[in-house]
Amino acid sequence: MATALANSSPAIRLRTSEAMGDPAALARFLAEHAVEPAGTRRITRRDLAQVHALREEVRAALAAPTEQEAVERANTLVERAGRGPLLVPAADGWRWVVGTAPEAGVADELAVLTGAGLLGSLHALGHHRFRDCAAPECAGVFVDTSRAGRRRYCSPQICGNRHNVAQHRARRKRDSPDRT
Repeated sequence: MATALANSSPAIRLRTSEAMGDPAALARFLAEHAVEPAGTRRITRRDLAQVHALREEVRAALAAPTEQEAVERANTLVERAGRGPLLVPAADGWRWVVGTAPEAGVADELAVLTGAGLLGSLHALGHHRFRDCAAPECAGVFVDTSRAGRRRYCSPQICGNRHNVAQHRARRKRDSPDRT
């Protein structure tokens, strides 16, 4: 989710627009990532602005040049409203959730969740798995959670595919006989 949040900005992929342009889009993003904000409060434009600011903090944690800085930034995210992990009932048994303070807003809850996820990734995988997207037209960042640790693109379906198609076209153009 941290990668999806950080890469939702229109500044990341030059050919896309704002992924979270209104409160409804933010609500869809939360639903896609199974995030249920505390209470039944309606998502507002203020929440949206705070989440836009948060994604820059998450991006900074993902793009931190050192492991120490990545840990510090992720810890700061968790400290915003975190109260610790909780085990709660779910339809299929139990699930872990990261508890937040009752007054926490949507952005604070996302900060805690993404910060905890980043800390888990740092601990389990190491800072060397935090990477920049290799696609020339993308400024995205991601955590390589693949088994082999060789992932190169923030979104293999988008950036990887675009790069592969461009490479294929360049080879075809280079290898085709001149038509004069």
